[in-house]
Amino acid sequence: MELIDSFDRKIEYVRLSVTDRCNLRCFYCLPRGKRSFQPREDCLSYEEIERLIAAFAELGVSRVRLTGGEPLLRKDLPVLIRKLDRIPGITDLSLSTNAALLKDTAVSLRDAGVRRINVSLDTLSPGKFTRITGGQLGPVLDGLMAAKAAGLSPIKLNVLALRGINDDEFEDIALFCLEHGFTLRFIETMPVGSGGRKAAEHYLDLREVEDLLAARFDLVSSDMTGGGPARYVRVRDSNLHIGFITPISRHFCANCNRVRLSVDGTLYPCLGQEHHHPLRQLLREGISDATLKNIIVETIQRKPQKHEFREKPWQVIRFMSATGG
Repeated sequence: MELIDSFDRKIEYVRLSVTDRCNLRCFYCLPRGKRSFQPREDCLSYEEIERLIAAFAELGVSRVRLTGGEPLLRKDLPVLIRKLDRIPGITDLSLSTNAALLKDTAVSLRDAGVRRINVSLDTLSPGKFTRITGGQLGPVLDGLMAAKAAGLSPIKLNVLALRGINDDEFEDIALFCLEHGFTLRFIETMPVGSGGRKAAEHYLDLREVEDLLAARFDLVSSDMTGGGPARYVRVRDSNLHIGFITPISRHFCANCNRVRLSVDGTLYPCLGQEHHHPLRQLLREGISDATLKNIIVETIQRKPQKHEFREKPWQVIRFMSATGG
């Protein structure tokens, strides 16, 4: 069996949420007043996660990205990373983080098996950072430098492009990445949950961002690739690669190779749709490995052709933090 959906897309990438909790409150992801999260007993155990990812690996998945919420809030995360790193067929193990807790964990993450990270960082302004996230910029910058010192590579900075909020900083962020050897990626806003719909009020077509950067830097084509949908260019005579993730202006659904697994074991074939299949209870009822894989295959067969962010921006009601980035 392989994970081929009904539109002939091969699924080889799982984005695995290990917690729906976060130490920041980015307005587009997790509302400031939210206090209710998945009860700990409803979260998958590390053994359950290991079993699920092993099933995916036997079906051809090779890439796993640990997400949240903020994954570094999950206790003893390196223990899980070591388990996943030992699964035959898993060749790319990465992590998405806000980096605020990375200063004290970068080395242990590297030693456990993570080689590359994505860091969400929308601004280099301390005041603006607090307004966007409710947190402090200093620990994030400290975490980035610790990751760099630990040898994690590539380190990719994910910047949500927000018209009227951070669109005056894109050149400065590019220079920051150029100085430190980071990869820069811009992302368009998506109407996922109430926060995402609020962010969509600041939607910025990334073609405008690319034009802005092209006026400042000599951009050439890039051969950089990854597991996700980013399209890259490079600043000539440098190692600065700049990626553009365009779910709205230039959606990449035809080439989608990923699914999401939430902290409570719910499998989401598409970020932009509400289709899902709960797996936690099946695991706890003693489902066989063969039946588990059959259910995964059947769920992938129901993966929709595309999201409907433009047509139905109201339909995804769950918060981004509840799904996994």
